Amino acid sequence: MTKDQVLEMLRKHPDRFVSGEEMASGLGLSRTAVWKAIDRLRAEGYAIESVPRKGHRLAAGSDVLSAEGIRRYLTRNDLQVKVFPTITSTNTVLKQMASEDAPAGLALVAGEQTAGRGRLGRSFYSPAGSGLYLSLLLRPEMEAAEATKLTACAAVAAAEAIESLADIRPGIKWVNDLFVGGKKVCGILTEAGLDLESGRMSYVVIGIGINTRLPAGDFPEEIRSIAGAVFGDAPIPDLRNRLAAGILDRLADYARDPGAEEIYEKYRSRSLAPGKKILILSPGKDPVPASVLDLERDYALRVRLENGEEELLRSGEISIRMQP
Repeated sequence: MTKDQVLEMLRKHPDRFVSGEEMASGLGLSRTAVWKAIDRLRAEGYAIESVPRKGHRLAAGSDVLSAEGIRRYLTRNDLQVKVFPTITSTNTVLKQMASEDAPAGLALVAGEQTAGRGRLGRSFYSPAGSGLYLSLLLRPEMEAAEATKLTACAAVAAAEAIESLADIRPGIKWVNDLFVGGKKVCGILTEAGLDLESGRMSYVVIGIGINTRLPAGDFPEEIRSIAGAVFGDAPIPDLRNRLAAGILDRLADYARDPGAEEIYEKYRSRSLAPGKKILILSPGKDPVPASVLDLERDYALRVRLENGEEELLRSGEISIRMQP
């Protein structure tokens, strides 16, 4: 499409204005076709600066989420990406598609969720314009008990994708949240469909929600003290497209061998729990104080209770006291 050609030329020259004449000549278009393409791109949300006798330039920090934009940065060719401006929940919709035999490697990406979901039935605040919400469908040959390894893969993939775009190193709060500056910036929800005959998973849907920027008007009061945004006001062009591609490339790669030592070491080096005092949280029960001794090879936490007994936590939720 003409507008995609114009957009690509603007992306190739982020530091200067490109004249309408240069675009028309380089793309084999009329000046009128170029102007119409610029107008269409603006209507889609692209911030394009125009200066008489100089031309047009994609504004720094322009961040319009699109399937074409994500594919531009993907290195794998076995992923199918569908982008929605708004969706109820990428996990909910993709689970339905998985039950209807959608192929592995299908990813749904959205700029807003109206019914975003987190762990333990919680909602996940997913406003338009300030976050990235995606889910990837996998069909691994593995037992349901090993699903934690895929969650760990997702945490590492998201952390590395963030690190590739800015001088930021997120910490991983066991088992599946990313923290920056003491605040949660990313949540991960892994859901599976089971084959009752084999006891294996027929599909796995991994959902990742990242607060890329502060939402308009800040976060709701009930989560304001704990929620944060990764990139602040840093002007990173095409941020969400690049972040989505980085996550999907890495997650699809790591999911081929989720038990790999390399993934465990990457997870462990970012883990916030070892050496910390925590509260073990269980629905309907009082929090249980404990100290984290280590992260086991299967991603279980080895903890010491106040009575001196040691236990392995393989599932559940913890609250970390940030002092040792």
